[in-house]
Amino acid sequence: MHKKIVAIDMDDTICHLVPRAIHYHNLLYPDLPLTMEQMISFDMTSIWHPQCNEDIFFGRPGLYEELEIFDEYTIEEVRKIATEHDVIIVTAARPSSVAEKWNWLQRRMPFIPFENFFMAKRKYLLNFDLLIDDGPHNLIPAKAAGKQTIGIPRPWNKHIQDQFIMKDSWQGMSELVKRLLTEQPSQG
Repeated sequence: MHKKIVAIDMDDTICHLVPRAIHYHNLLYPDLPLTMEQMISFDMTSIWHPQCNEDIFFGRPGLYEELEIFDEYTIEEVRKIATEHDVIIVTAARPSSVAEKWNWLQRRMPFIPFENFFMAKRKYLLNFDLLIDDGPHNLIPAKAAGKQTIGIPRPWNKHIQDQFIMKDSWQGMSELVKRLLTEQPSQG
């Protein structure tokens, strides 16, 4: 039997990137502290300190290895999904962060094999049956292509949350995935 493919994002979906990046921004620029609530767009240049840039905000060496897991249910729920489906981890990554992301993933989810670890900013180019992600730029094209989607609510996707199934905890995620993939035949 062909297993359905579940694509899962990393940053701010199975781990917390933006809160950690904000922490370091605020240490560097205490005169202009940021909060999660200010992160209403993927274009953060208008709210960063004027001396900050993408390399400073997201490029700190070691940043991706110290990220906290999304919640206490994440690892077990991803494990459950992986027993029934072909789970691929799909993450946008700057070249310098690829090894850090892989190291993070292997420490927490060693059941995800290397061949199921993908770097892609334009995730809609990949073949999958269901996408779990926080980025509107990934959720919208996946849904438009007829794929099942589950969004992780974040301030930057607030404007589309009413258009998607949103889940703010990984608790019960495997059951939701199973239900969605059973109800809808694969589009592939």
